Formats: sequence, C-alpha cells, structure tokens
Amino acid sequence: MYEMKPEYYIGIDMIDEEHKQLFQYADEAYELLHNDMIPDKFDAIHDVLMNLRNYTVKHFSDEEEYMESIHYKKLFTQKIQHQEFINKLDEFMENHNEEVVDQNKQIEDILEYLTSWLINHILYVDGQITKKSINDDI
Repeated sequence: MYEMKPEYYIGIDMIDEEHKQLFQYADEAYELLHNDMIPDKFDAIHDVLMNLRNYTVKHFSDEEEYMESIHYKKLFTQKIQHQEFINKLDEFMENHNEEVVDQNKQIEDILEYLTSWLINHILYVDGQITKKSINDDI
C-alpha cells in the first residue's frame, strides 16, 4: 500500500533509496494495522517504531552529510525539521510504552503523521536539495 511513487524521487540516488526504506516501514505499519491475526500488536508496534526511529536517524545523518558536501544553505532548517520528526517518533514511543488501549488507533496515528511528513518533506523540502545541486551545475 505504501510505496515510493515516481514523483517522490528527488534524483539523488542515496537519498531516494533511503526514502524507499522509510516508505517500507510505513507499509509494515499499514500491514500490521490490517492484520487481524495478531490480537495484541504491542510488540509489533514497538518493533516498527524502533526500526523506523533507528533508520530515520541514519537517514537524516546521511542526508545532512550530503547537504553539507554541497554547501546547502537551508541545512539548518532541515536539521530542525529532522529533529522535530525524531521528537515526534519519541513521543509515539513514550505513548506506546504506556500501553495504549486502542492499538489500531495508535497505528493509524503513526501512519497519518508519517504519511503527511514523508510526502510533504520529500516533495517540498528535500526536493529543494536537487534544485540546489542543479543550480550549482549551471
């Protein structure tokens, strides 16, 4: 259900590949939400959140390193947005540790935030990195 659509590619292979992985984590959460064979999803939600958080930290580090290498002027803004995303994941993890009664609602909340953030950030923020790279080549 969640996949990296052509319009989400920014043209920087390393970043695009890592974005694909983030969509795969979103897809795992989606599959978990719709899996009626797992009555208690506590451990699975924990795993999705941990994997997502760990991978996101790596991705943001890689992305910021790339931006530094091209002297991207909006790097500081990106770092702030990246930290806000990590903070939100931490908040989801804290709420999860309080053993949320409605696990499906928790997954829905995670997916809603993740979907909105990924799409908007990739299209409107990360897409600017490519424009910077192209403009420098001209």
